[in-house]
Amino acid sequence: MKKSLISLILFISTLFAVPDSLVYRVPIEGTIDLGLPPFIERSLKTAAEEGAIAVIFDIDTFGGRVDAATQIKDAILDSPLLTVAFINRRAISAGALISMSCDKIYMTSGGTIGAATAVDMQGQKGSEKVISYMREEMASTAESTGRNIDIAKGMVDEELNFTHLVVNGDSMEVLDLEGRKEGKLITLTTELAKKYKIADGDAETFDELLEKLDLAGAEVISTKATWSEAIVRFLTNPVVASLLMTFGFLGILFELQQPGWGVSGTIGAVCLALALGAGYIAELASVTDFLIIFVGILLLLIEMIVIPGFGLAGIGGIILVVFGLYRLLLPDIPVGEEVADMAMFGLTIGIIGGLIGLVLLLKLMTKTKFWKKLATPDVQDHERGYDTSLGLEDMVGQEGLADTDLHPSGWVTIENERIFVVSDGTFIEDGEKVKIIKVDGNRVVVKKINK
Repeated sequence: MKKSLISLILFISTLFAVPDSLVYRVPIEGTIDLGLPPFIERSLKTAAEEGAIAVIFDIDTFGGRVDAATQIKDAILDSPLLTVAFINRRAISAGALISMSCDKIYMTSGGTIGAATAVDMQGQKGSEKVISYMREEMASTAESTGRNIDIAKGMVDEELNFTHLVVNGDSMEVLDLEGRKEGKLITLTTELAKKYKIADGDAETFDELLEKLDLAGAEVISTKATWSEAIVRFLTNPVVASLLMTFGFLGILFELQQPGWGVSGTIGAVCLALALGAGYIAELASVTDFLIIFVGILLLLIEMIVIPGFGLAGIGGIILVVFGLYRLLLPDIPVGEEVADMAMFGLTIGIIGGLIGLVLLLKLMTKTKFWKKLATPDVQDHERGYDTSLGLEDMVGQEGLADTDLHPSGWVTIENERIFVVSDGTFIEDGEKVKIIKVDGNRVVVKKINK
């Protein structure tokens, strides 16, 4: 009876047994963009909280944004877990930086790692400032993970050259690396990466990799981006971000031209909120950027509510908002003129595209039955006995006094009749003499009479 009870307990414990080890598998595929770091950071945090002993990054990428790769690299280096880069074919450019930050690197046969120099969207080499930053970023990462610094630098800067390398304390003459020569970037195949201790080994499949890591019996949890992270990646796309910021800016600008708060202002505010919110989550927008944009919007509100007309405050507000939006397109790393030009080009294209889009949208909307009913539910034309004229056409040329400040609209008294008028663009103070120069329907225009 006692043996039967023990056997039953052992059987039940086997059914509910927790695997000895837990491994997280995190994919890094396609273009590395600013929406990827939050996903990587969440995966590392969850893996640590769940008690995983290793996080394996399944990498196949030609690279992408350096600032995004730098954020990912920092998150990996800060992780207390064993981190492994499984280069499943290639880890080029920014992908090489991410791979070098991992504790171990394994590659499939025919895999490649390297070619990490910084280039712009036209494929042109970055400025010395950018290259210097990326070169030392790769070097410091290699140093922190115990890999060869000279090779790491040679992946970024083709002007470097060497004939010998120190590997595991031994000096080796290098004859099979094309990138050792000046004018050539280093890109390593799987075999060369193993030879020079950049890679720790090779594996053809994920299961084979687990065996070589002595994790064959581990439970594997594969992670993927959540819907919110996918939205952030979409919103931080340079084209989408430019359009959002442009529509946001134009919506606020159009709202300034009309009283109260309407549809254009709401659309503008939503677009700006999406652009700034996604930028903040992706760590592209800094507190300084938000402050610049906030001050710009504050100046526009002051111009709209407090100060009459459109002057320095409004112009200054527009300049600050545009400058703040431009800064949002710049990465939080040293950049050269080519990156700044790309950001300005993106903002310009976004503004032009937004204007064209708004014009087309307004043209389409004004042709719909809903818009006609909304704008003119019951047309009151002259033929049906309606007239917008106040009957003041005969008063053109008559003079009177301003009852209020005209900036540009207000009240005047002419021949004991109080009339609502607008000035011809000049500021007219209360009590100054004015003259009616034009009557257009219900719009009466006056100008100041100089004494």
